[in-house]
Amino acid sequence: MAGFMAPAAAFAQDAVPTMDKGDTVWMMVATALVLFMLMPGLALFYGGLVRKNNVLTIVMQSVACACVLSVVWFILGYSIAFGPGNAYFGDFSRVFLSGMAIDTLGGLGTIPEALFMLFQMTFAIITPALITGAFADRMKFSAIVVFVILWSLLVYSPLCHMVWAGTGLMFGWGVLDFAGGTVVHIASGVSGLVIALMIGKRRGHGKVPFTPHNLVYSVIGVGFLWVGWFGFNAGSALAANYNAVMAMVVTHIAAAAAGCSWVAVEWIVHKKPSILGGISGIVAGLVGITPAAGFVDPTGALIIGLAAGVVCFFASTSLKNALGYDDALDVFGIHGVGGALGALLTGVFATMAIKGGDTPAGLLEGNSGQFITQIQGVAVSIVFVAIGTAVIYKIFDLIIGCRVPEDAERDGLDLALHGEAVQ
Repeated sequence: MAGFMAPAAAFAQDAVPTMDKGDTVWMMVATALVLFMLMPGLALFYGGLVRKNNVLTIVMQSVACACVLSVVWFILGYSIAFGPGNAYFGDFSRVFLSGMAIDTLGGLGTIPEALFMLFQMTFAIITPALITGAFADRMKFSAIVVFVILWSLLVYSPLCHMVWAGTGLMFGWGVLDFAGGTVVHIASGVSGLVIALMIGKRRGHGKVPFTPHNLVYSVIGVGFLWVGWFGFNAGSALAANYNAVMAMVVTHIAAAAAGCSWVAVEWIVHKKPSILGGISGIVAGLVGITPAAGFVDPTGALIIGLAAGVVCFFASTSLKNALGYDDALDVFGIHGVGGALGALLTGVFATMAIKGGDTPAGLLEGNSGQFITQIQGVAVSIVFVAIGTAVIYKIFDLIIGCRVPEDAERDGLDLALHGEAVQ
C-alpha cells in the first residue's frame, strides 16, 4: 500500500516534512467515511439480512466493535501494527500512543500522526465486525466481545504490520495491497469461515428457511457502504492527490461492474434477478478492487469488478452448497474469495502509469514476479489468519463456551441476550 509504513521513521525526506492542510482535511473526511461504513452501513446491511428476532443482536455486534476496538487500538493495537518491531510484529513503544505529540506527523509526512492513527483505527474496527456475519444467530455476545479483542491484537494487528509497516515481512517482499485485500478482506473472510466450521451450523440449517427480514435495510446499508468505500480506498492514498482520485474512480467502476455481472449470472442460473444479488455483487466489486485501487487503471477495474461478481456468486452459492458449511451472510464467499481474487488480479493489472515508478508493475506489463509475490502474500495471509483464528476460538470456547443455548437460538437472540426486540 502506498504510504502505509511506520509513521515515525519511514518517511524521511531531504526536506523537513510539514503538514499539508488539503491532505489533512481530506483524510479527516475519509476517516469519517470509513466509520460511516460500519455505523450505519454494515449494521444496516447485516441487520436486514438476518431474521427479525436477531436483528438487534447483529447490529449490537457492530456497535460493540466500534466502541471496544477503538479503545483496544488506542491502548495497544496501533503499537503492534505500526511500531517498528520486526518483520512479524510491531512493538510496545506506542502503547497509549506514547510519543505522539499534537504536531507529530505520520502517513506520508503531510498529515498528523494522530489522524493516521485514527484512519487506521476505522479499519481495525470494521474488519472484526465483518466476521460476525459468518456465524450470525449462534454466538454469545460475551464470547464475541472476547474474541474480537483477542483477534484484533493477535491476528489483525500483526497481519497489518506484516503487510503495511515499513519493517513488515510482506511489505519487504513487495506485496501490493492498497487498502486491505489481505489485511481486511482475506482476514475477515477466512476467519469467518473458520469460526462457522468450528461453531457448527445454525439449528434447522437446510431444513427451515432463513429469510432476510428486511432487504430494504440491506439496500440502504450497501448504499452507505458504497459511499463510505470511497474513504476506504481513496483515503488510502493518505493525501488529496491524483492517486486518490484514480482510486475513487476505479472503486466506483468495479462496484458497478460486479453488480452487473452478479445479477447477470444469477438471472441465467436462477431465472430471476434479485435485489439481494444486486447488492451482494456491489459489495463483491468493492472488495475485489480494494487491494488494487491505487495500482490499476479503469479498464483493469472493470475486469476485476466483472470477475468479482461472477466468482463471488459461485463461491456464495455453488461452493457453499457443495461443501455444506453455514456461512450465514456469505462473509467468506464475498470477502474471503473476493479479497483473494482482487489481490491476485492486482498482480496482473497493476500499471506503472498508476502505481508510479519506471519499471513494469504487473503481469500484463511483463512483471511476472509481481504476480508470484501476490500469490505468496495471499497464501501466507490465509495460513496465518486460519491458524490464529482457530487457536483463539478453541481456547476461549473451552474456557467460556461460545454457542448460545438451544432455546435462545430457536426463539431469537434479541430477547435472550439483550432483552430487546424489534416490534
